[in-house]
Amino acid sequence: MRYIKELSNRNRIVSENTCKSFYKPSDSSHYTIKFVLSGVEKCIINKREISIFPDSFAMLNTGTDYNSVIDSITPVNTISLSFDTNFVSDFNDAHRLTDNALLDGKSNQSPLFIETLYPFVGDIHYNVMNLKNQLDRGVDNEMLMNEYLYHCLLNYYGVYQKEVVQKLSKLSFTKAKTKEEILKRLAVAKDYINSNYDKNVLLEDISACCCLSVNHLLRTFKEAYGISPYQYLMQLRISRAKYLLKSTDYPLSEIVCLIGFENTSSFIRLFKQTTKMTPAKFRKEHYV
Repeated sequence: MRYIKELSNRNRIVSENTCKSFYKPSDSSHYTIKFVLSGVEKCIINKREISIFPDSFAMLNTGTDYNSVIDSITPVNTISLSFDTNFVSDFNDAHRLTDNALLDGKSNQSPLFIETLYPFVGDIHYNVMNLKNQLDRGVDNEMLMNEYLYHCLLNYYGVYQKEVVQKLSKLSFTKAKTKEEILKRLAVAKDYINSNYDKNVLLEDISACCCLSVNHLLRTFKEAYGISPYQYLMQLRISRAKYLLKSTDYPLSEIVCLIGFENTSSFIRLFKQTTKMTPAKFRKEHYV
């Protein structure tokens, strides 16, 4: 089932619940934020593949070509919010310029965001879930829909501040352009881990995909994210295990394989060390 709502200001909401889907936008004149509420959606962005899970979302700039692919045994529930370029430019000016400059109307710049996966938590999660509930109830008020879109964009700016702006300040480079380029490459490294966490991930593969040497990757990744690539991978695997324990009845041995662990006992040890409980107890307390 696919729901598409085109608003009069050219903003767009697309909600889908399907097992199989291939979607290639007919134009790339919008900024698009892609969310997955259950399951996983693969997105090919300029020949780079990322996997979007319920704990993350992706931002795509205007002008970016991408394909969306869903291939699952169980239905995958997704929602995409597409913003007209003028809407985002005006929003960006409203949060960047002084009141006098806004009244003069001299600026209408289209921002460029780092296209990567962002954590789907906090206010943006709350607003998107509320919007989805409104859609499921059949609410079709355009003013209300635009208010939700406005607040989701506002929430995204808050996430961007934390995940990009603050991390740029942590990188030990003098030039702002160098910092931005390094963070873009680190975002590619992070997305590679997110999309390959269930495989045998090697540092050499990560460094090759983001065009940084292994040592440069290790130093700058730790500066930006506060943990090493290996620690990030372990945290991600535990997060994926939690999701599977809560939302499926897969046996633990299968979950261990699905998240890329080879040894069940080492996984249980790490899970208990991280969550202060065994996988069995976690499932008993959180299974939906």
